Amino acid sequence: MAHPSQLGFQDAASPVMEELLHFHDHALMIVFLISTLVLYIIVAMVSTKLTNKYILDSQEIEIIWTILPAVILILIALPSLRILYLMDEINDPHLTIKAMGHQWYWSYEYTDYEDLGFDSYMVPTQDLAPGQFRLLEADHRMVVPIESPVRVLVSAEDVLHSWAVPALGVKMDAVPGRLNQTAFITSRPGVFYGQCSEICGANHSFMPIVVEAVPLEHFENWSSMMLEDA
Repeated sequence: MAHPSQLGFQDAASPVMEELLHFHDHALMIVFLISTLVLYIIVAMVSTKLTNKYILDSQEIEIIWTILPAVILILIALPSLRILYLMDEINDPHLTIKAMGHQWYWSYEYTDYEDLGFDSYMVPTQDLAPGQFRLLEADHRMVVPIESPVRVLVSAEDVLHSWAVPALGVKMDAVPGRLNQTAFITSRPGVFYGQCSEICGANHSFMPIVVEAVPLEHFENWSSMMLEDA
């Protein structure tokens, strides 16, 4: 999760997020090289008294500053398109969960099970246990098995919401009357935090998302316990 004075992204917990981090580094390097070149040209032009009398009518320069930006845009667009298609791929999910946004909490329904569903509210500050995070803890976590494709169906009961977990590289709008879907695979066990990422009213900042990734055996034990308590 995020920590104070953090400058970079959270550690990736899914293959998609790893691809996004690589693309970020790729694009940032291109921006850095362009900025360095432009800064060098500006300094060189300001610090010299020489004047190029052909600079106002130079076909070579016009060709360069037309072709070079096009090549740079292609170098950015190709990996970006690859990741966009990768994020839309949903192949044979092992588990489907319906996440419904409300003012101001989330409800989860495991559609592969008959009666497995619950509401997830933020834990108030005064009820936090030692080591828990303010405004990020939920009384019920969305538990998923690691290394298994999980499909999440996202919708809303009242107003616009957005289901987002940065460490998983997932963000999907929750629109009333519309069912959107996204998917992810957790590559390691852990607890991953997110928040509603669409302004949805007075308590928008108080509807956290908590995804807990556990081994398959632990997930089966958890689901059996939840079904017994239902």
